[in-house]
Amino acid sequence: MKFSTKALHAGIEPDPSTGAIMTPIFQTSTYVQEGIGKHKGYEYARTQNPTRSVLEKNIAALENGKFGLCFASGMAATDTILRTLRPNDEIIACDDMYGGTYRIMTKVFELWGIKVHFVDMQKPENIASYINPNTKLVWVETPTNPLLNLIDIAEIAKITKKHNILLCVDNTFATPYLQNPLDLGADIVMHSMTKYLGGHSDVVMGAVITSNEELYKNLAFIQNSCGAIPSPNDCFLMLRGIKTLAVRMDRHGENGKKIAEYLKSHPKVDKVYWIGLETHPNHHIALKQMRGFGGMVSFTFKGDDMQQAIKTMESFNIFSLGESLGGVESLCTHPATMTHASIPKEQREARGLKDTLIRLSVGIEDAEDLLEDLAQAIG
Repeated sequence: MKFSTKALHAGIEPDPSTGAIMTPIFQTSTYVQEGIGKHKGYEYARTQNPTRSVLEKNIAALENGKFGLCFASGMAATDTILRTLRPNDEIIACDDMYGGTYRIMTKVFELWGIKVHFVDMQKPENIASYINPNTKLVWVETPTNPLLNLIDIAEIAKITKKHNILLCVDNTFATPYLQNPLDLGADIVMHSMTKYLGGHSDVVMGAVITSNEELYKNLAFIQNSCGAIPSPNDCFLMLRGIKTLAVRMDRHGENGKKIAEYLKSHPKVDKVYWIGLETHPNHHIALKQMRGFGGMVSFTFKGDDMQQAIKTMESFNIFSLGESLGGVESLCTHPATMTHASIPKEQREARGLKDTLIRLSVGIEDAEDLLEDLAQAIG
């Protein structure tokens, strides 16, 4: 079954009681049981909900995994994965990542005695010197947020499998339409479904997918025990959003290409970060492990002109200034003060994240309108 067909049909059946083609919203907290220990597969809604179950099957199928779990947010999904670790365990994480992931690793789990090494994984061999008997997890984000670096998942997986270390890939930017980390050797895939999977800026949710049954049972136990689950209504909205993921991602990619090429030729623009550009240092990795380049574009101005960056962001008419990404509408974000503010300035700049960097989530509007908006805002 091809991707677009899976997005519409995987795990989804007409409602047996009515024939409704859309999965119903089972807005219930509990289920009537026929007798002691005799029920229809559902006991309590924190543990299971039919709407959520359908969504979990659907997202697992899209990532070519066996098991899926959905959470109240992407950070709840990340938290659940990190809760499988124990004091004195160590994580090797990519050094360019979402600020919230950095924050939970350093401000929450390091307090529990878990050590995190942040490493430039654009060269997979860089992780070798950090591996020791306490290393239990390698955390990869690719493309990275917000510099759009790429990490070779298959090469990292060769190393983690050799040392019996779990490999988790945050696949939020790529989505399962453009990239499937499990097929490349990862053990876990994580998503902030809030972004492209929902696609309409109206749902906050996260997901974890794996084909490792023992790991799945552990994650499901934590999900049930800690209770960071999404509501049935949000699961319904997410199922609706996923149905159009393929066509949306195609449009995001088409518009992203036009925006990146325009910025690359603009006399005031210094660097443009978009993985589809042949000048991107990791473009060859995109060709190897992805099926498209997406709609995330970051750029800086010449001379590190902070005032130019501020003026541009405040002058947009169509691009809206706001956190998040992946919705049908175009957004602009200032990572240094918004999504990555939790990372100390000296660490941000050491990794190339300048205060002048603007990150664009290019939507599905008419490209001509977006280009006109960029032109007038930059001036």
